[in-house]
Amino acid sequence: MPLLEPEPGALRPRGVDGPSPDRVPAHRAGGTPEPLRTELTDLLGADKVLWKVSDLVRYASDASPYRFVPQAVVIAEDVDDVSAVLSYARGRQREVVFRAAGTSLNGQAQGEDILVDVRRHWAGVEVLEEGRRARVRPGTTVLRANAALARHGRVLGPDPASAMACTLGGVVANNASGMTAGTTRDSYRTLSSLTFVLPGGTVVDTADPLADEELARAEPALCRGLTEIKREIEADPALTARIRAKYEIKNTTGYRLDAYLDGNTPVEILRGLMVGSEGTLGFIAETVFDTLPLYRERCAALLFFPSLPAAAAAVPRFNEAGALAVELMDANTLRASVSVEGVPGDWARLPGTTTALLVEFRAPDAAGRDACARRAAAALDGLDLVAPVPSITNRFTSDPRTVDGYWKARKAFVTAVGGARAPGTTLITEDFAVPPSRLAEACAALLELQAEHGFDAAVAGHAAHGNLHFLLAFDAADPADVERYGAFMEAFCRLTVERFDGSLKAEHSTGRNMAPFLELEWGPAATALMWRTKRLVDPHGVLAPRVLLDRDPRAHLRGLKTIPRVEEVADPCIECGFCEPSCPSGDLTTTPRQRIVLRRETVRQQPGSPLLDALLDAYGYDAVDTCAGDSACRLACPVGIDTGALMKDFRHRRHGPREEAAAALAARRFRAVEAAARTAVAAAGRIPDRVRDRLLAAVTGAARRAVRPDLVPRWLPQMPGAAGKLPATSRQGAAAVYYPACVNRILGGPAGPPGPSLPQALVTVSERAGKPVWIPRGVTGTCCATIWHSKGYAEGNRVMANRIVEAAWGWTGGGRLPLVVDASSCTLGIAREVVAYLTPDNRALHAQLRVVDSVEWAARELLPHLEVRRTAGSAVLHPTCSMRHLGDEAQLRAVAEACADEVVVPDDAGCCAFAGDRGMLHPELTAAATAREAAEVTARHYDAHLSANRMCEVGMERATGRRYRSALLELEHATRP
Repeated sequence: MPLLEPEPGALRPRGVDGPSPDRVPAHRAGGTPEPLRTELTDLLGADKVLWKVSDLVRYASDASPYRFVPQAVVIAEDVDDVSAVLSYARGRQREVVFRAAGTSLNGQAQGEDILVDVRRHWAGVEVLEEGRRARVRPGTTVLRANAALARHGRVLGPDPASAMACTLGGVVANNASGMTAGTTRDSYRTLSSLTFVLPGGTVVDTADPLADEELARAEPALCRGLTEIKREIEADPALTARIRAKYEIKNTTGYRLDAYLDGNTPVEILRGLMVGSEGTLGFIAETVFDTLPLYRERCAALLFFPSLPAAAAAVPRFNEAGALAVELMDANTLRASVSVEGVPGDWARLPGTTTALLVEFRAPDAAGRDACARRAAAALDGLDLVAPVPSITNRFTSDPRTVDGYWKARKAFVTAVGGARAPGTTLITEDFAVPPSRLAEACAALLELQAEHGFDAAVAGHAAHGNLHFLLAFDAADPADVERYGAFMEAFCRLTVERFDGSLKAEHSTGRNMAPFLELEWGPAATALMWRTKRLVDPHGVLAPRVLLDRDPRAHLRGLKTIPRVEEVADPCIECGFCEPSCPSGDLTTTPRQRIVLRRETVRQQPGSPLLDALLDAYGYDAVDTCAGDSACRLACPVGIDTGALMKDFRHRRHGPREEAAAALAARRFRAVEAAARTAVAAAGRIPDRVRDRLLAAVTGAARRAVRPDLVPRWLPQMPGAAGKLPATSRQGAAAVYYPACVNRILGGPAGPPGPSLPQALVTVSERAGKPVWIPRGVTGTCCATIWHSKGYAEGNRVMANRIVEAAWGWTGGGRLPLVVDASSCTLGIAREVVAYLTPDNRALHAQLRVVDSVEWAARELLPHLEVRRTAGSAVLHPTCSMRHLGDEAQLRAVAEACADEVVVPDDAGCCAFAGDRGMLHPELTAAATAREAAEVTARHYDAHLSANRMCEVGMERATGRRYRSALLELEHATRP
């Protein structure tokens, strides 16, 4: 047994009252049942089948109010894997659901049998024809695809608010559109071609000239059936007219029946049917989009009205003026948005009926923008605008930061409102459309209906297209509250269809919560055609049953998930998944959303349940140990949920008294610890290369087994040698105090040609710019406290946090001089993370400090006074996650651009997960986190590989085989006389 074993039972939930009605039953504790587990493993390989109950539970939730636990999860790598699973399911009468980002709001990404993950291995963008088209794999986020297109001045048509997280496969499968797409820029209108796999295993590329010929050979009955339905529709003028009318406004309810009218061949019909089919007709393996011009010039305003109907009534004048987007946000939405960083705090005091319109015009150039501004100003004449709080201006602006702030608030609609809901309640997101001319009337009717059923929903949406969303919360554990929700839904659907002839789903696709109302909207004849289409394409009923078509009138009330209360920091989570693309452990173990999902399931379970034990056994490694703790999830979450901080708290809970005491002692005697570490690294450097790595790997491996693998780092071949002595400096005339981080006092720079150390380079380049810095003698034995903070050692953290602040206050003359720190994570630690652990007196001292990252120091204070004498041809940057928290990415680029003719930040750049020593504790974490960025970096040659944190540089060197070093070393070289 390791010397410092985690405290048993430390992660058991506290204060559990008893089992929840929707808990996963105890008999599922063993995970995937036999023979399913063995058969899938034999078919695909063990590495592609997730079978533990913790895996099944973490995949059971998406952004919707539903929860269905799969029997098995398959990680498909290619089309062959998908075809194999479909063939197996047909032969065994099983069901298959595809899941990519899991951002769908209606349960489309959930299944009760075999769930196939098509995100992990399915990312990639190929820009075609100078950006006029793009080939995009289905696991690619909209944001990532647009980043590749932006360099060519192009953009995709669909622009959902979840673009940072949702993937193109899901966007097409749901025909998700967003703020500006309307009915002309959505997937149905902008897709050039599709490659998809039918339930029978047939692969169809609609761009292939021989596609129809090959499909006719492979699936003759399907081709005949599609052609027959097309003839029937075209022979019925009333039905044809009805179908055309339904798509004059946004509509994603049911199958896309106009595909039968727009397509002339079976392949063309299938291409249209796949859009919005929610994975019920086939798997979308690849998309090719016709792209649109990216207009970078913007003119926007956030305009406030006294009521929802008043705001809706103003929408037509902005449509007529040529606005690209007219977005509506009611008072509940605006007030909830206060939780979003950058939103004015006085919005919390907005009166209950206040409603805002976010209106944006876009143009290709400044002249076009000015013309837009004139039309916008004219549209304002005579509007009944209000300004009930001081921050409201009701003016159009082209300031990028202001406009981006407006959109940040708008795009946070679901998450911000969801985060503000009553704890323990389930969130429902509805999405409907009416003719834009009747939007004001529909708003008034919606408010009246909500009041009648006792709901106070938040309303927002794409007002320009008559498309509104509303959110309401209820207690899914209370049968009476579920019935109240059910009654409201029945009344809402009838109102939308019978009074407004609207769409019950405008862009979120049918899903489980609207499937029972499909016939209400479409009528029996059209609905029957949809059922025929499903039987034709999927005669064995393999794909996603009950997701789009369901004859059960209460299907929308089945599988509703409870939201038990857990730790306070996680309670606002609505499981939207916006955090997942930024999480470095997502392709290895769990994501922030999944960590919370698993935690909630432990609370649902009865104490002593074998399933609870199984979840907790897996949680230590899958959730706690392999969390990088970088809190990138907090930046991605619109309401700032910091799952990384929660995992650090869990690490603290797992520490026994002996472990905490040892960590505190190390903090108190850090001078000796630092010296010992530097001596050990120096000694390692003296061991002959041929035996060093093998010997040190064996020694650290034995220590890991004896103490605990999550505490003792393993030796890595990429470890640098020991640092040299710090350069001599003078306090007299210093423009700043320079604090070399302990990692740069212990470890040297990268291997390669001789050159200055980082401390030498920073001292030299500052002197060169006429801004000399001083290194205090007392830096040895101090630290930013991140070592203890990241591992959850509370007492050690308090010791070092207070020590460094007291010392820094003295060094800087009470804050008179800035404190320049040469590692971004340490800058963040001293500037922000130590605060919670300071005494009241030291908190007052900390408030007087000016903590500056060395890259910011170089960009703002040194560059204007330096002469660049030589540049590299090209440089690739790795911005650290700490720099993102600090907002210093632009400064890193500025320094790099002074040193290199071409500077590239990879589109897939993210947290390297080295996280101090976490990459040495769990090298597999860094390998998974850096895989995509490394592939991008190694795809071409760069003259320099630059970052701003020594351990991140080690991590990236390990991932790419390229020599990463500090941008400040490059700056010193570039300006050296």
